[in-house]
Amino acid sequence: MTGPVLCAVDISNPRRDDNVLRSAARLAALDGAQLDLITVVPDYGMSVVGSYFDKEHHPKIEQEARRRLDDLVSEVLGPEANASIRHLVVTGNAYEEILRVARADGASLIVIGAHKPDFHDFLLGPNAARVVRHAACSVMVVR
Repeated sequence: MTGPVLCAVDISNPRRDDNVLRSAARLAALDGAQLDLITVVPDYGMSVVGSYFDKEHHPKIEQEARRRLDDLVSEVLGPEANASIRHLVVTGNAYEEILRVARADGASLIVIGAHKPDFHDFLLGPNAARVVRHAACSVMVVR
């Protein structure tokens, strides 16, 4: 690999992506690649819903997301590994932001988790499926 491994996790479901993070760390270590960890928080500011939140709400969400990423990596991989992993908290639509960051960083691989799909997913397509379809680099889906 020439670029980083981008590992996408959903911090709203604690512990669900532990094996996704472990898999991404193993793959990055195999090639000595940088491991970048990304989570996407929703953008309420552009919708009607956003009018119900004060201006300080979004920075608080981002700060909480960074704390959760830090805790996740420390618990799953250890504090030593945490120091070398880049934590990215971005705002927007999950699959669009994952693809945007992967392109911008020149990622060689995206590692993303997939959950058991329900009827809703078959109609709209889960984020993992959209990332697989539109990524310019390889994608590993971890179940």
